[in-house]
Amino acid sequence: MGYLDGFLVTFKKWAGTRTDTGRRVTTQYPEEVRPKPERFHGRHVLNRYEDGMEKCIGCELCAGVCPARCIYVRGRDNDPADPTSPGERYGFVYEINYLRCIHCDLCVEACPTEAITETKLFEFAFTNRADAIYTKDELLVGDDGRPQQLPWENWDGGFDPAADTSGWMRATAPAGSAEFEGIVAWAGELGYGVRSPELGQHAPDPSDHDDGHGHDDHDAHGGHH
Repeated sequence: MGYLDGFLVTFKKWAGTRTDTGRRVTTQYPEEVRPKPERFHGRHVLNRYEDGMEKCIGCELCAGVCPARCIYVRGRDNDPADPTSPGERYGFVYEINYLRCIHCDLCVEACPTEAITETKLFEFAFTNRADAIYTKDELLVGDDGRPQQLPWENWDGGFDPAADTSGWMRATAPAGSAEFEGIVAWAGELGYGVRSPELGQHAPDPSDHDDGHGHDDHDAHGGHH
């Protein structure tokens, strides 16, 4: 049938008949929203400690590691009488250009204070370029510890600010290793307190461990050398 075979596959999916997957793959968005994975990468937030102080110390490591060069940060010394963050400096300017961001989360891994994390919010669109550049005032969580909803963001059905903020653990943190499964590694956050430990890790297969004599178990049982 040639190119008509493709139309036949589409028709079967539309009709709901059984094919390779046994189900339709089309989601009627925005009425139907697919559940997001636990470590889904979405829009960033800038977090604050439980006492309200900002976690960002203006170190600019996130901007330095960003492969898309979408982050712009400038630090400033804290006012000793009224500090913004617990460190010597704080993030005076913080901008993310979402026309460039590839949501790789390298900024999250680079941050030494867990100041920047990614939410599961990905339903946002812009009508002009200026809106696509999120400023510090837009990224910083509010007095309740929740992210701010901006006019061009759709939170209906697909985003729960109480559960989907700071939902991605840094791979370099203890909870990013199966060895530390079930151990709390998050610092306290405004509106949330201390985060629950990350679950769902899988420990290495014991059969792959070294037998203590310089050979792994595969060697001991006649495997390749």
